[in-house]
Amino acid sequence: MKISTLFLVLALAVAAAFAALNWPTFNQATTLSLGFTNVTAPLGLIMLGLLVAVSVLFLAYLVTLQTSVLLETRRHARELQAHRALADQAEASRFTELRKFIEGELQARGTHEAEMHVTLLSRMDRLDESVRGSLQDANNTVAAYMGELESRLAPLPPGATPERIIRREH
Repeated sequence: MKISTLFLVLALAVAAAFAALNWPTFNQATTLSLGFTNVTAPLGLIMLGLLVAVSVLFLAYLVTLQTSVLLETRRHARELQAHRALADQAEASRFTELRKFIEGELQARGTHEAEMHVTLLSRMDRLDESVRGSLQDANNTVAAYMGELESRLAPLPPGATPERIIRREH
């Protein structure tokens, strides 16, 4: 129980005990002025009735206030749940967009790598052909030099001297 509720119950209990202890005095008839007329009635019962009426009005106000707060809390809870669902949906949408973006980037990168692979292979083929051509030229050159050396190292024809052969070449 809250402190304020406990205090209210204690105050009502004290008022009820006071009324019970002084019940004969509460029932004594007294002349009361209503402003336009005079009435004879027990003042204690009228004051006790006013206290009960004010207490009932206060209790009705508390119940109305509590009900409106409860309804407002439920409305806020529903709105909060709707906003939470909307936020979850937006977050899921962002994750989906991010996944699509990453997949697209990975596909683009894969395509780019495949193109680079094809380009690299074609360059390597051209370089291989170029190297093979250069090697063939080098082989031909070496074979030509070898042939020339062989012809120079061939036995001299009869009657030829090396000086004559050297003079003829120049």
